[in-house]
Amino acid sequence: MSGDGSHRRKLRRAVGACLLLVLAYFLVPVAPDPNGLRLALRSAGTLLLVLIVSLLVTGQVRRQLANRAPTGDQGIRALIRLGVALVAAVLTFALADYVVAWSSPGQFAGLETRVDALYFALATLTTIGYGDVSAQGQVARAVVCVQMVFSIGVVATGASVLVKQLTGRLRPGRR
Repeated sequence: MSGDGSHRRKLRRAVGACLLLVLAYFLVPVAPDPNGLRLALRSAGTLLLVLIVSLLVTGQVRRQLANRAPTGDQGIRALIRLGVALVAAVLTFALADYVVAWSSPGQFAGLETRVDALYFALATLTTIGYGDVSAQGQVARAVVCVQMVFSIGVVATGASVLVKQLTGRLRPGRR
């Protein structure tokens, strides 16, 4: 029973982490900064964030695919980290799309708010692409190309691994 409570606690923490990521997504400032040093630091911080998220997701996916995934309690933790990293990846791309749209009007058609950017990032990730939001400019198209490659190669694979592992754990007789 204590294992079940421990899993619930870990799941609550993961949901809390995802909620904090969503909150940060909606609160992070994107206005241009006239101070060159601050702008350079923010840009470097953003690139570092993208790199960290990329490394976290790819590392978790690699471990899961190599069947070196931990089992038991450590396996649950690894899956939770993968899930949180996937949420972070989607939010990072949504923020990148929003920053491009906000800082250079005309790069995206139909992308005006952070909700629009999140919607577009999810539509791109899932390859639905309704067409109501689209990349128009070269910078936007370059960002979206990176997003599509990352989404197909890493995020989709990570989501697939996550679902496979979770459904395998939920089957009767599996622990």
